[in-house]
Amino acid sequence: MVRQPLAVTQEVRRVLQRKRLGAAALGVLVALVAMPAAAAPLAQDAPVFDMSRLLATSLAWFVPIGLVLLAAAGVPEGRGWQTALAGVAGAAIGVLAFFVVGFALAFGGIGLVYDKAPELSGLIWEWTVVTQTWGPKWGMVGLSGWAMEGSAATAGAYTLFLAQAPWVATATLIPLLALRGRAPAFTSLLGGLLVGGILYPLATNWVWGGGWLANLGVNLNLGHGFVDFAGGATVHLLAAAAGIAGLLVTVPRRARQHVADSEPIPMPPVHLPLLASIGAVFILAGSLGWGWGNPLLDLPTLMPARGIVNALIAAASGALVPLAYTWFVTDRPDPLMAARGLAAGAVAGAAFGPFVPPGMAALIGALAGLMVPILTYLLREVLRIDDDTGLTPVHLVSGLFGVLAVGLLADGLAGRGWNGVGNVEYLGVVGQGVTGWRAAAGMIADWPGQFQAQLIGSAALFLMPFLAGTLLFGLLAAIAAGLRRVRRGEAAAEAAGDAGQLQPAPEPVMAVEVPPASSMSEPAAVDTLPDDTAGGSWDASAEAAV
Repeated sequence: MVRQPLAVTQEVRRVLQRKRLGAAALGVLVALVAMPAAAAPLAQDAPVFDMSRLLATSLAWFVPIGLVLLAAAGVPEGRGWQTALAGVAGAAIGVLAFFVVGFALAFGGIGLVYDKAPELSGLIWEWTVVTQTWGPKWGMVGLSGWAMEGSAATAGAYTLFLAQAPWVATATLIPLLALRGRAPAFTSLLGGLLVGGILYPLATNWVWGGGWLANLGVNLNLGHGFVDFAGGATVHLLAAAAGIAGLLVTVPRRARQHVADSEPIPMPPVHLPLLASIGAVFILAGSLGWGWGNPLLDLPTLMPARGIVNALIAAASGALVPLAYTWFVTDRPDPLMAARGLAAGAVAGAAFGPFVPPGMAALIGALAGLMVPILTYLLREVLRIDDDTGLTPVHLVSGLFGVLAVGLLADGLAGRGWNGVGNVEYLGVVGQGVTGWRAAAGMIADWPGQFQAQLIGSAALFLMPFLAGTLLFGLLAAIAAGLRRVRRGEAAAEAAGDAGQLQPAPEPVMAVEVPPASSMSEPAAVDTLPDDTAGGSWDASAEAAV
C-alpha cells in the first residue's frame, strides 16, 4: 500500500470541504427560490421600514456635531482637546446607557397608551406612586425592555431607539462639554452617565412614554398635557439644568475684573471663529430633521412642512439678532454670539415645532437670540459663573422659551389628538389641536389650561435634573475634598519623616565638675555651654577653670 504525502492529503480535504460548502450554499439558494409562496405572507406581515424617517434621524445627528464644534470655538485653546473627547464620549456613553437601561425606563410602558404600533404592544410595565383615585395615567417610570430584549426586540422598538439616539447623545454631551477639562474626568463622565442613563429616560417617560406630564390633560383637564414637540425641554433644558448644577458645585467662580468706566467690557473670546460658523450650519441642517424621525408622531395631524419652516425661521432670526446687537454695542459683530443665537433659535424651534404660525416662530427665535449676549454678560460679569459653552442662554432659557410659547401662541391648527386629547374634536371644534392663548380663526383659545401644563412640565424638567446633579456633584466634590485632605496629611507626615532622618542627632553635653568657690582665686566658670556652642566644643574659660 502506497501512502500519500501529508500535503496532498490536506489539499484533498480542503477541496472536498470547499465542494461541500458550495453544495450547501446552492441548496439554500434553491430552497429560497423554490418556496416563494411560503415567504410571501411573511414579507407582507413584516413592517415596512420607513426610509424617510431614517433620513430624518440621520440628519438629526448634525445637531450634536454642531454643538461640539460650537463649544470648541468658545473654550480656551488648552481645553480644545478635552472638548473633542467630551463630544465622542458623550455620544458613546449616552447611546450605550440608553440601550442598556434607558429605553426600558423611558418606554417600558408605552404599550399602555399608544395603540398605533402593534410592535410596541408588549411594553406594558409602568410604575407609579400615585393611586388610581387620582387618575389612571400617572406613569413615572417604565420597567420592561431592558437591553432591548424580550418585548423590546421588535422592529418598532428598534425604530424608536434609532430615533431617540441623537437626542440622548445630545443630552449627554451638553453637561460633558461644560465640565470636561474643568472638573475631574471621573466626575464629568459620571455626570454624563447620569443624564444619559437615568435623567433623560425618566423625562422621556413623563413626556413621550405615556407618563404623568403627558397626561395632565387627561387627568387634570390641563389642555393637551405637557407639549414638547422634539426635546426643547426634555433634551436641552434638562441637560442644561444638570450641567449648571455641576458648574456651581465643581467650578470656581470667575475672578472679578476691574475695567475702567471709559473702557467697554470685552466680549467672550472667540478662539476658533471658523468652528463656530461651521457648527452653526450643522445645527441648522440638523434642525430640519431633528424631530421628524420620531415614529410616535401622527404626521397627518402635524403639518410637517410648517414645522420645518418654523425651525428654519427660528434659527435664522436667532442668529441675526445677536449679530446686530453686538455690532451696535461693540462696533464689531461677534461670530460666537451669532452662532450661539442660531443654536438658541433652533432649540426653541424644537420645543414648539409646528404648533405656532411662522411669524410667531420668527419672534420666538429672535427673543431667544437676544437673550444670548444679555445672559452671557449677566453670567460672566455679574454672577461670575464660568459658563463658557453657553449652557444657560443656548439650552436652558431657549428651551424654556419654546415650551412656554406653546401655551401662549399655539393656534390649534396642528396636533389634533396629541397625548390622546381631542382625537375628533376639542372644545367643541372638530379638528382643533394644541391651542394656547392666541388661537387661529375658527379655533377656541385654551387658556390658561395649556399654559399651566407647560409651566408644570418646565418646572419638573428643571428641578429633577438640577437637584439630582447637585446631589451627585456635591457628593463627588466632598469625596474629592476628603481625599485631598488625606493626601496632604500623608505628604506632610512623609515630609516630616524625611526631615527627621536628614537632621543629625545632637551629641550629649558633658558636665564639668567645678571646685568650691573658696578654693578658687578666680571666678567660677558656668557649667553650661553657650547657646551658640555646637559639636562638643568647649569654651576656653571653662578649660582654664578645670
